[in-house]
Amino acid sequence: MTLQQRLEEEPGTLVERVMQAIRKRIAARALVPGAKLPSIRSFAEAMHVSKSTVVEAYDRLAAEGVIRSRRGAGFYVAGHLPPLSLAEIGPRLDREVDPLWVSRQSLEAGETMLKPGCGWLPKEWMPEEAIRRALRMLARAEQTNLADYGPPLGLAPLRQLLSRRMTEHGIEAGPRQIMLTESGTQAIDLLCRFLLEPGDTVLVDDPCYFNFHAMLRAHRARVIGVPYTLAGPDIEAFAQALAEHRPRLYITNSGLQNPTGATLSPVTAHRLLKLAEQHNLTIIEDDIFADFEPEAAPRLAAFDGLERVIHIGSFSKTLSAAVRCGFIAARPDWIEGLIDLKLATSFGGGPFSAELVHALLKDGSYRKHVEGLRERLARAMGETGPRLKKLGLKPWIEPRAGMFLWCSLPEGLDAAQIARRALAENVVLAPGNAFSLSQSARGFLRFNVAQSLDPHIFAVLERAMGE
Repeated sequence: MTLQQRLEEEPGTLVERVMQAIRKRIAARALVPGAKLPSIRSFAEAMHVSKSTVVEAYDRLAAEGVIRSRRGAGFYVAGHLPPLSLAEIGPRLDREVDPLWVSRQSLEAGETMLKPGCGWLPKEWMPEEAIRRALRMLARAEQTNLADYGPPLGLAPLRQLLSRRMTEHGIEAGPRQIMLTESGTQAIDLLCRFLLEPGDTVLVDDPCYFNFHAMLRAHRARVIGVPYTLAGPDIEAFAQALAEHRPRLYITNSGLQNPTGATLSPVTAHRLLKLAEQHNLTIIEDDIFADFEPEAAPRLAAFDGLERVIHIGSFSKTLSAAVRCGFIAARPDWIEGLIDLKLATSFGGGPFSAELVHALLKDGSYRKHVEGLRERLARAMGETGPRLKKLGLKPWIEPRAGMFLWCSLPEGLDAAQIARRALAENVVLAPGNAFSLSQSARGFLRFNVAQSLDPHIFAVLERAMGE
């Protein structure tokens, strides 16, 4: 969208719209305290307004104390930065299709709210009794750390166990190449702090997990979407984006991609890694859905040997969202830098969650639980898919595992409008454009099959689609 198009969409007079454009730049840190504003002439040309309009806008902002005039030198941003507002970075979306809004509605939903658009399993699907047993066992064990910080890398026995688990996916990572984090989200945040400078370009899949967008906005990255296909990113488009934008980083799911459920093919993986080597591209491979797979799909980290691929994961989707424990597997020299960054931002981390996860993984209960989850999800997929098809929603792909169905609506329907109507009846949906950087998925909805078993959802959906 051009500056002129954005300006035309803003409410108010031309002067008020120009003022709002400056405020948004300041909120997004594109203009920091002390930064010089564009000249009146250049900004008038960029905004396609008269110079007198910009003069009046600058004068009003100066009167409010937002900017300051320096005689003979122009206008400068005044004062301290306002609190960061992710919603103000880039074109403002309707809150119903904003990824942060979807997350907040799902997390704040009461017991009466149905959440087929959320990204986690129902709490009754989680191994609560096994967790309680492990908690009692840890409480009785004198060696359990209940009061002190943990070591910077994290609990050694859990890192050793994770190292063995990764070999099942062909990933060779010794315990000292693995650092525990509070979550998968914290893992990505640390890596963005470690690898990116404001203004760096990052590639993401289009569509992709919507929190990638929000996270990268928070790190002031320039985000470029690459169309995602049944076998992975569109390689031709990927190569073009590398040549045109020279990105620093690419973030993706290789197994059971969110939101589509597609799986990276070996051919696409090899071609992607070859391009990454040619263009000195670093890849973050988010493997949070690994344990939903009955058979492991190709992993970029396995093919690459953790040279330029960083592998991350957590247990929030399969074990407990309340037990925050994730991990990063990377080359040794990067782990050293990440340890320092972890100490600077969260110090030693919480060892108790790591001890709880280790207790559950080592006694065999987790493996049995995951096997049950796969069977339960397969049944839910078998029930939800046909119900959606009866309403005219067509799955983009029949996933081989996992919890998500990425479905296209009948021609002419807008997912955001349907989501707004469903919300009025206490149903949270996930409209496609929340996942799409190009905003090209207005005709899609993502369904979590584990959260879609209540017949009331389909009744509400049918009404929302028919209005």
